[in-house]
Amino acid sequence: MNNKPIDVTIVGGGMITNDLILPSIYHLQRVGVAGNINICALNNVPLKDLKENREIKNAFPGQDFTAYPSLSESPEDNFPDMYREVIAKMSPRQTVVVAVPDHLHYEIVKEALNNNQNILCVKPLVLKYEQTVEIEKIALERGLFVGVEYHKRFDRRALVAKRSYELGHFGEFIMGEAKMIEPYYYRFSNFQNWFLVHNTDPFVYIGCHYVDLVYFITGLKPVEVSVSGIKGKFPNGNEGFLWANGRVKYENGGILSVIDGLGYPDDGAGSNEQCLSMFFEGKGKTGLIKHDDQFRGVEHCYLESIGCAGSKFNYVSPDFYRLVPWEGAGYKPVGYGFDSIAAIINTIYRIENEASSFSEDKALKKRQELIKAVDKKGIIATPANSYINELVVESARKSILNDGKAVKIESLKA
Repeated sequence: MNNKPIDVTIVGGGMITNDLILPSIYHLQRVGVAGNINICALNNVPLKDLKENREIKNAFPGQDFTAYPSLSESPEDNFPDMYREVIAKMSPRQTVVVAVPDHLHYEIVKEALNNNQNILCVKPLVLKYEQTVEIEKIALERGLFVGVEYHKRFDRRALVAKRSYELGHFGEFIMGEAKMIEPYYYRFSNFQNWFLVHNTDPFVYIGCHYVDLVYFITGLKPVEVSVSGIKGKFPNGNEGFLWANGRVKYENGGILSVIDGLGYPDDGAGSNEQCLSMFFEGKGKTGLIKHDDQFRGVEHCYLESIGCAGSKFNYVSPDFYRLVPWEGAGYKPVGYGFDSIAAIINTIYRIENEASSFSEDKALKKRQELIKAVDKKGIIATPANSYINELVVESARKSILNDGKAVKIESLKA
C-alpha cells in the first residue's frame, strides 16, 4: 500500500464549503490523506472570501488552495464551465467534491465520472431516481467511489439508535415526526438566486436528511410521498418555497411527517430547530426514539453578538462541527459533519491505495470489491444504499408542484 494522498477539487465555493468542507479537507491534508486542493466557483468573489476567512486561516496556518477562476480576474466575470477544464487536468482517480445547488449535481457528477474521478457529493445526490441508477452503474464499472454526504448518519445518536433498532430494542417503526427549520438569514444568502420554485424546496433540500435517517435506522423503504409548500419572496424578489410539510408512507404502513423551512428566527438562541421523534409498536408495549437535535446540553452567553445571526445567548451544538484546540498547529475540526467528510475521503484514499499495487485488471476488481463492501456496510451513503432518497425527492418534487398530491414511489421504477 503506497499511502499516496488524494488530490481534491471542490466545485462550489459557497456556504457549505466555507462552513464544513474546506476546513475538513484542510485537516485531512495536514494528516496526509488529502493532497493538492483546488476550488472552482462561478466567479472569484466567494474564493476571495474563503482565502481571507480569518477563522480558517487561524485554524490552518500556512495551508492554501488554488482558486479557479484566479483572484486576478475581474469579480464581475463569470466562468460557468471552468470546472470542466480543472477536472480534465486532474490526474485520474483523485476526488471531486460537488458542493453546488441541488439541480446542478447531475451534470457535475457526470463530468467527474467521465474524467475518471471519485466523488464526494453533498446531499441529495441527484433529483431523479434514473440518474442515481445511471451514476451507480458507471461508477462501479470504472471502479470509482461515489459518497453522498448525509452527515446525520455519523451522529453518534443516530448510530446508537441504528444498533438498538437492529437488536430489536424498539419494536417496529409506526409513526414519526421530524423537523428542520434553517435560519431566516439564509434568505439573504445566495439561496435567493437558486432556491427557486422550479429548482428545489425545503423538503428536498433539508428534509431529505431525516428521510435518509429514518431509512438508515430502520431499513424501511418509503412507498408514497406527499408534500405541500408555502411560497414566498426572497429579498431580491425571486419566488421560492420557503416552507414545506411532507408526509412519507413506508412499506410496513408507518408514517413520517416532516416540517421544513427557511425561517428560524435570527434572534433565536439556536442556530436552527431540528428534531426527530419515532414511535414503535412492540408486543404489548411501544418504543420511542426522541432526538432534540438543537439542544446539545451546552449554553453560552457572549459579551458581544457573534456568528451570522448575531444572537448573544446560544444553545451551542458541539456535535455537528466545531474547531477546537488539538496537539498540532492551529485548530482541528470535530463533530459528525467532519466525521462524514473524513469517512468518504478516507474511503477513497483506502480504495485507491489498496488497489495501486495490482495490475490494471486486478486493480479494477479490487476497487469494485471494496466499493461493494462499503455499499453493503451501509454507513456511508452511496448510490447503491441510499437510492431511496432519490425516489423520495423525485416524488416530492412532483407532489409539491401539484398542490400536495400524493405520489406513489413504485411508479418511478417502471
